Amino acid sequence: MTTSDRARGKSRRAPAVARERAPRPATRAAAPAAATGPARPERSEAEEAVRTLIRWAGDDPDREGLLDTPARVVRSYEEFFSGYSIDPADILARTFSEVEGYDEMIVMNGIRFESHCEHHMVPIIGKAHIGYLPDRRVVGISKLARLVEVYAKRLQIQEKMTVQIADTLQNVLQPKGVAVVIEATHQCMTTRGVHKPGSALVTSRMLGAFRDDPSTRREFLGMVALGANGGPRHR
Repeated sequence: MTTSDRARGKSRRAPAVARERAPRPATRAAAPAAATGPARPERSEAEEAVRTLIRWAGDDPDREGLLDTPARVVRSYEEFFSGYSIDPADILARTFSEVEGYDEMIVMNGIRFESHCEHHMVPIIGKAHIGYLPDRRVVGISKLARLVEVYAKRLQIQEKMTVQIADTLQNVLQPKGVAVVIEATHQCMTTRGVHKPGSALVTSRMLGAFRDDPSTRREFLGMVALGANGGPRHR
């Protein structure tokens, strides 16, 4: 084979190599998953921040009992705030239309959640009650609980969380109406500040038929009260 033949052989093979390697930069660029907030610190930076807080509280992060605390706190934060990595609309993406014409209210009572106050980063613990009037489509009941969980696993105030749950259901499912009631205790006012244990905050959001029709709203609130009292009694 002559030198010119070898050169032509290399030029014919070059595009194949280029086609194999071209997608790699795109794969690396897609990894950060559409972050809309500030850049996430490294785990080591987060652990060092915990060590700083321990020192600020007056203790020694290098003593035996606290050596592993920074790593434990960072791992717990990954669980507490896992909702930031999930798109709530994706949870409701799969719906069912074979419901034999069912068009009455669907209510799920007493969905327990644990969230964190965005002002003091202490727990908010409560229950969510969700209702909607389907328009030919329903969603799996576990998805309602999962929707609450995703929004709870973020820094929150209860009013905002109530709106987020209701609006996501309305926008994705397009039902005839949505109702959400949340009742919760806030440790930012039971364990600090005014120290009022036993107090609870109740918030609600009514959309569509639940806002426009008082009888529909009353029916939903009656079902919520029924669930709070332990459900129907069987003789």
